[in-house]
Amino acid sequence: METMVCPMGGGATRLYSNLSSSHPLPLPSSSLDPHQPTDKNLDPDFCQEQKGSSLCPPDPDELLRQFEEALKDRPSRFHRKFTYSSNVDSASSSPIRVMQWNILAQALGEGLDGFVQCPLEALSWSRRKYLILGEILTYRPHILCLQEVDHYYDTFQPVLAGLGYSSNFFPKPWSPCLDVEGNNGPDGCALFFDQSRFELVDSVNMRLSAMRIPTNQVAVVMMLRCRSTGRCLFVAVTHLKARSGWEWLRSTQGSDLLRQLQNLVQKHTGGPVDAPSSDIPLLICGDFNAIPTEEVYRRFITSPLRLDSAYKKLSKDGLTEPEYTTWKIRPTGECCATLDYIWYSQDTLRVDAVLDMPTEEQIGPNRLPSFSYPSDHLSLVCDFSFKEKE
Repeated sequence: METMVCPMGGGATRLYSNLSSSHPLPLPSSSLDPHQPTDKNLDPDFCQEQKGSSLCPPDPDELLRQFEEALKDRPSRFHRKFTYSSNVDSASSSPIRVMQWNILAQALGEGLDGFVQCPLEALSWSRRKYLILGEILTYRPHILCLQEVDHYYDTFQPVLAGLGYSSNFFPKPWSPCLDVEGNNGPDGCALFFDQSRFELVDSVNMRLSAMRIPTNQVAVVMMLRCRSTGRCLFVAVTHLKARSGWEWLRSTQGSDLLRQLQNLVQKHTGGPVDAPSSDIPLLICGDFNAIPTEEVYRRFITSPLRLDSAYKKLSKDGLTEPEYTTWKIRPTGECCATLDYIWYSQDTLRVDAVLDMPTEEQIGPNRLPSFSYPSDHLSLVCDFSFKEKE
């Protein structure tokens, strides 16, 4: 199987370090969260014991080799290409690669989501974890925004920490994963960044409200400083309420997120969000569970934060979203829709490249997830650059 590796993300080329150094100090047994990281519950497939410490494979290429070996009997993964902006000077640019992805919580995939055309074997964690991490390592983003993460502590945090990523995770208050027998804890949103490219300035976990009433949806927001340019940006990851009939709730949740982000921008700039001095860009990634005609989409397009959707760059007119970011078959029928977005500050960030969507033929008649792809949502990957200050 041919594997394309894109040379992005400097921190992803480092050797793995001792994972125990990134673990928090142990808590008393009475208060220990069973899903918090310990040497005993790290995924053994990615770690080996050496002198009493858990060590992981030496580099991302070794991990990719392991993934290929573990999944050598499966169909080839999707081959996707980047569409580049016509005004990008690739020789002089040093873009920031961003990945947005609802990875499908393991408990939901096996227990509640009902993917009627997907074989149970393809939904097993022993297969899916290699596909998920393989997708991340293929594109090696500097900023990684994930939803439906329910294996944060035993897999994603330790493995990606060894690759040079720092992260924050915020679980849903009432995760549906907890209703599934044998679950691995609540699912939530996770935000990772490459420490060789960025340093953390601030981090905030937000519980989204509707009409001042807290809801079950959350967001993680970080303010990062780029080490090469010294410029800062805000990054947010969120996952809005699912299902039809809840459009009003998604709209109010989106409005609450925008309001809280405006407050953060004002806090760090000391002025109104639309003032000329407010030059700290925003990136907002998420599964909005909303098609482009929904009210929450309009709220983002018309926000004073002056946001635009990066994936419109794939269209010929630059105004149209992709036909789909998710394609699945459930007992209720087939769903093919655009629900996932990467929003960006159009005055201060430039979209240099966008990863295209696989074709219907690539996805196949049984749709997603599958032996080739581990989630019902497709990853979104974009390269951004800071615009020059005037």
